[in-house]
Amino acid sequence: MKRTLVRYRNTAFGRFVFRNQKYAPILFFMGGFIFDTLTLGRIDRVYDTVVLCSHMTLLSLTLYLYNTVDDNRWEGTFIERYSEYLPLAIQFFFGALSSAFVIYFFRSVSMSKTLFFFILLVLLLFANEFLKSKISNKYLQFSVYFFISFTFFAFIIPTLIKEMNTFIFIISGLISLGCTLALITFIYSSSPVTRAEISLKKLIGLILSIYISINVFYYFNLIPPVPLAMDTGLVAHNVRKINNEYFVTYEKNPWYIFWRKHDTNFHHQAGERVYVFTSVFAPTDLKKSIFHRWKWYNPETRKWEVTDDIDFEVAGGRDRGFRGYTYKNNLKEGQWKVEVITEEELILGIVDFEIKNTAKPPKGRMVKKSF
Repeated sequence: MKRTLVRYRNTAFGRFVFRNQKYAPILFFMGGFIFDTLTLGRIDRVYDTVVLCSHMTLLSLTLYLYNTVDDNRWEGTFIERYSEYLPLAIQFFFGALSSAFVIYFFRSVSMSKTLFFFILLVLLLFANEFLKSKISNKYLQFSVYFFISFTFFAFIIPTLIKEMNTFIFIISGLISLGCTLALITFIYSSSPVTRAEISLKKLIGLILSIYISINVFYYFNLIPPVPLAMDTGLVAHNVRKINNEYFVTYEKNPWYIFWRKHDTNFHHQAGERVYVFTSVFAPTDLKKSIFHRWKWYNPETRKWEVTDDIDFEVAGGRDRGFRGYTYKNNLKEGQWKVEVITEEELILGIVDFEIKNTAKPPKGRMVKKSF
C-alpha cells in the first residue's frame, strides 16, 4: 500500500493534489453537501433512513478512532497509517448530516420565527468548512456532534414510530443526550491522552447547556415541527376540489418575485371569500391535526389578534403534500396572516397578506393552478 501511495504522489495528478491539500476540507465539505442534495428526498424513504443512520454511525466510530489514535492503541494498523485522514472523514460526516438536515428543514420553514433555527443550521453547515484547524479541540468536536445527534433523533424517531408530539421530542432529546454522554465517557475511559486534554465535568456541562438551549428553542416554538413540512401556502380567491385535485385561483406575483407564488396584496371585493390553501408533507402513516390560525393586525393596539382557529387532519405518504384549505367571509382591510400550526402550536409556516378592498377584480394577474 505504501508503494502505491509513493507512486501516486509521484504522478502529475498526485503532485497537484498534495500541493493543494489545504483545500481538501472544502472539497470534503462540498462532497458531503452535493451527495445529499442529489440523493436525499423523503425522510421516510428506506434509502434516506439508511444513509442518515450510516452517516451517524460512521461519524461516532470515526470520532472514537480519532480520539484514541494518539494512545498507540492502533499502532501498526491500517488506522494508524491513515489517521491523518480521520479529521477529513469527520468533516465529511458533519457536512453530510448537517446538509441533509438543512434540506429537510428547508421544506419546513417559511418566513416565520422558525427561520431562526434554520439559519443556525445553515451557519453550522458552512462553519464546517473552517473546522479543520479546530477539529482537534475535543470540546468543539463533541458540541457539534451532540447538536447533530439531537437533530438526527428528532427526525428519525417520529418517522420510525409514526407519531410526533412534545413527549416524543423529549424522548428523542434524552436518547441523543444518553448516546453522546456514553460515547464521551467511553472515549474518556479508554484514552489517557483525552483524559489529559479535557475536563470531563466541563465537557458534560457544555453538552447539558446545549441540551437545555435546544429545549428552550422548542418551548418558544423556534424549531420547525419536523418531519412535518409545509410544501405550499397560498392566499386565494377560490379553491375547488374536483376528482381529488384542488384548483386554486390566486393573484400571481410579478415575474421578478420568484421566491413566493402568491401576491401579498389581496384585492378583495365585497362579499367575496378569502381562502388560504396549504399542502403539508408528512411521512407515511403519520397522522396529525393541522390548524389554520387566522390573525388580523390591529393598528390601534399594534398587536395581532386571533380571529379563528380552523383545523383539518393530514395523513402521511403523499409526495406533493396533503392538501387542505380554510376560508373566511367579510374580512377587514389591513394586514392578515394565517399560521399553519400543529396541535402543540408548533409553526409549520405562515401565509401573510394584506386585504385591499376594490370594486373590480384585478385583471391580468389571476392564475388558476391545480394541486
